[in-house]
Amino acid sequence: MSVVPRISHGILSLSVETKEDLYKAYMSYISNGGMFIPTTRSYHLGEEVFMLLTLMDEPDKIPVTGKVVWVTPKAAQGGKIPGIGIQLSPDDTTLVQKIETYLAGALNSDRRTHTL
Repeated sequence: MSVVPRISHGILSLSVETKEDLYKAYMSYISNGGMFIPTTRSYHLGEEVFMLLTLMDEPDKIPVTGKVVWVTPKAAQGGKIPGIGIQLSPDDTTLVQKIETYLAGALNSDRRTHTL
């Protein structure tokens, strides 16, 4: 018997306005790609979440379903922003390609992100 994590916190929202914001939020080292979502709500690893992503100049919000693979707690050291990292679905390849096009040339940078 397998247990499927349920979406239990409602809809999250992430608005990415600049390439710098996208660089800090995108988790290229996660299989299928990932996004960091600032939040003070508590989540568990493996939990499924749904978010609406506003991506820079894109005219429409992008619906994204993902699985929590990273948690930065409220009292994290180093002044890190509390939030969760979600692994994008294999169905989100178009979104990942769009993000990586926006970030062309910056993906291998050693600048800090919200997770590393």
